[in-house]
Amino acid sequence: MASNNNNRVLVPEAREGLNKFKMEAAQEVGVNLKEGYNGDLTARQAGSIGGQMVKKMIESYERNNLK
Repeated sequence: MASNNNNRVLVPEAREGLNKFKMEAAQEVGVNLKEGYNGDLTARQAGSIGGQMVKKMIESYERNNLK
């Protein structure tokens, strides 16, 4: 079965920053994320990385826009 990856970066120049952000979020939640393929992560681990990223984005928005 072919893999369908629909995760597209709309601004290609942002790819490096997004990868750095993801690595930082993974470190904060204690998940060993490596460059490249991470198919060995559990759904819980992957979800905790995504959840941490969303949490940090919301905190940033609130800090910058709700003064």
